[in-house]
Amino acid sequence: MSASKIVMRLVSISFTILFCVIVVYGLYELGLSSYDYGYRIFAEPPVTSGEGKDKLVRIKSSMSDTDIAQVLAEKGLIRDKWLFVLQVKISGYSGKLAAGQYTLNTSMTAEEMMRVMSQEDTEHTEDTETTKDTNKTKQEKTQ
Repeated sequence: MSASKIVMRLVSISFTILFCVIVVYGLYELGLSSYDYGYRIFAEPPVTSGEGKDKLVRIKSSMSDTDIAQVLAEKGLIRDKWLFVLQVKISGYSGKLAAGQYTLNTSMTAEEMMRVMSQEDTEHTEDTETTKDTNKTKQEKTQ
């Protein structure tokens, strides 16, 4: 075997090893970023900690979940609109976000914002108040 063939064989092996290392590193980085994104779906922290800032958000009845996520991203309430869309779909709030005007805070999590925009908080509060009123009426009748 001549020296040039040996050198070419070593170069070929070196490039093959380099290619394998690059592929393995790429898969490693892809796995890390996929895990991070998946983790953020369930544990995304609020944009700010502490008190945060109130932002007025108007949701129209014709808006899709993606449109709502775009508005929230523009207002600085969320970091990633596509992450919010996935959070809405996984959480079960898809299609339940109601039209209206909401005051949201940058210290709220995506789950808290979804709860407010689906008006679950107001329904729960109204139910509680109705129950309290009913209990008062029952107490007054028994006295």
